[in-house]
Amino acid sequence: MPCEAHELRHVPLFELLDDEELCVLASQVELKTFAARQRIYKTGESGGRAYILLSGGVSVTTVDEDGQEVVVHEPSHGEFFGFASMLEQTVHQTTAVATQESVCLEVDRNDIAALVEKKPMAGLDMMTVLARQFHASQELIRVRAARNPNEMIEDEETFGEKIADVVASFGGSWTFIILFGVVLVSYTATNIVLRGKAWDPYPFILLNLFLSMLAAIQAPVIMMSQNRQDKKDRLRSELDFDVNVRAESEIQALSRRLKELHHKVDDVDELLRKGKE
Repeated sequence: MPCEAHELRHVPLFELLDDEELCVLASQVELKTFAARQRIYKTGESGGRAYILLSGGVSVTTVDEDGQEVVVHEPSHGEFFGFASMLEQTVHQTTAVATQESVCLEVDRNDIAALVEKKPMAGLDMMTVLARQFHASQELIRVRAARNPNEMIEDEETFGEKIADVVASFGGSWTFIILFGVVLVSYTATNIVLRGKAWDPYPFILLNLFLSMLAAIQAPVIMMSQNRQDKKDRLRSELDFDVNVRAESEIQALSRRLKELHHKVDDVDELLRKGKE
């Protein structure tokens, strides 16, 4: 369907064009209407054309390595989608589906060439659109990147927390128990042998003082390490919750698609029955 020049005026990319240039561009591009849930293009199809959303809603998705469908772009009014594939003349790397009845402007490479020839500054506007989509993809990667709770905690830990972990790790090992036992036995045996010359005779008051001081220092240090472990456990729980929420969302989306497929099968069955009658 031909496009009217005034309809292009509402597209941010073309708002710098004058009336004559809009008329030239309007004679080249076409308006396309898509029904709800209608596929505009799919991954692997020729990317000879790009689209600008004028009304309605469109979801641009791709499939990640886990086989999950990921929404990479939900263009708003006047935004391009399928633009990079059209410029590179390669196949589409994404799939675009109308989420509701939508009207889009269909643009091909020759239309863009004529536009830039008439209005060179429009090239910068298109580069801005691509930059926004690139940043959106970067944000998507950042959010979906797998996070290791141990690495996240280690990046934020202080020098004192590192010492607490080392003390707790050493204090809970057989090496510490054996060394501490050897020191205690040697200390008490030496004072018993020396008798009257002993610096800490029985009941070893000085040794008890040292043990009390050691316990007073060691206990809070070990508690610090335990608090850090609790923080790691909470972070793991939060990450597991995020994964579960994503899984639930994927299951719900799959259920909706199965229902839609079931309704379409019913429609086809109804048409076949009417044809036989």
